[in-house]
Amino acid sequence: MNDPRPVPESVSSGAPRGSYLSRGLRVVGLSIAFAIVLALLREQNLWYTIVYALCIGMICWLCIDFGRTLASKWLLRRGVAGDDVRESNWPGWPWMFGIVFVGSVIGYTAGTALGDWLVGGRSSNLFNTGNLRESLSLLLFALIPATGMTYFFHSRGALEKRNAAAQAAQRQAAESRLKLLEAQLEPHMLFNTLANLRVLITLDTPRALAMLDQLIAFLRATLGASRLAQHSLRAEFDRLRDYLALIQVRMGERLDVVFDLPTSLADVEVPALLLQPLVENSVKHGLEPAVSGGRIEVRAARDGADLLLSVRDTGVGLGSDASGQGGAAFGLSQVRERLATLYGVRASLTLVSAGDAGGGAVAQVRLPLPVAESPV
Repeated sequence: MNDPRPVPESVSSGAPRGSYLSRGLRVVGLSIAFAIVLALLREQNLWYTIVYALCIGMICWLCIDFGRTLASKWLLRRGVAGDDVRESNWPGWPWMFGIVFVGSVIGYTAGTALGDWLVGGRSSNLFNTGNLRESLSLLLFALIPATGMTYFFHSRGALEKRNAAAQAAQRQAAESRLKLLEAQLEPHMLFNTLANLRVLITLDTPRALAMLDQLIAFLRATLGASRLAQHSLRAEFDRLRDYLALIQVRMGERLDVVFDLPTSLADVEVPALLLQPLVENSVKHGLEPAVSGGRIEVRAARDGADLLLSVRDTGVGLGSDASGQGGAAFGLSQVRERLATLYGVRASLTLVSAGDAGGGAVAQVRLPLPVAESPV
């Protein structure tokens, strides 16, 4: 449940891990594209144009990135910038216009010199014309892609940061909701059991004492496990066995229990105590009203990429309460909310009449199998 994924480092955050490499690769791609366009328009040597474009583009980017970081730190040291500058290393557009201009001048000058060195001397390339006026025109023209790339990186980083913050907020809300639902589940289960115990005390004291002993053993085995967000289906079925053993002390021969857990599914992880409210509802609303009691069947099965969990009772059936309202409303809504929070529309809970000679009702949970468990 606890999934504190770090916020991705955006292209505008200035964080060195991964983001510099990502931005560098984008600069390389854009510089090559820019060089191809220039070479075609001016009929220049493509190889030389790419060399100069890469040298100028990379040096411009490094100067602008370094200037952005340096300006942000300077503003922070002077106390004239807030947390937004500290988090993004972005001093604001007034500063960035100057940084882009200076970075472009340095990048053009140093990049042209580096290109000369790489090609073995001054070439006849557009970037090295020897004409001051044409060079200045090209420098001003270079400001356009430099400003565009800076805006692109900043906008993309800001969008990624907002998306990451929204996802983190959604995860925190989901975790808080699940903790609330799980906190509601344990007292509800315990109060139901204590209410049953109170009734039994007035009817059969020895059986009430046996039930109390069973309750102590049940709580010792269950409460620790219930603090887990997930556990295996084997553990889920074990907790249900403990609970139904407790109920059998009171109901005696009126309660019959069947468990069906295939070995291949025993280690599949499921939300802890997911089926507990459904079993409680089967006992309270299905079997207890029936004079002769009945049977509870808890089964697990695979259906393609889904896991099917069912709790069936042979009690009085749904009757007018087929919607799951009334006394069963808490259990069903609790399970539905947990499924919706964890799996969204990929999981569901249905409650229907059994529709056979055994009678009663069937509650079925469908949820996606973990990827490792899904069939290839």
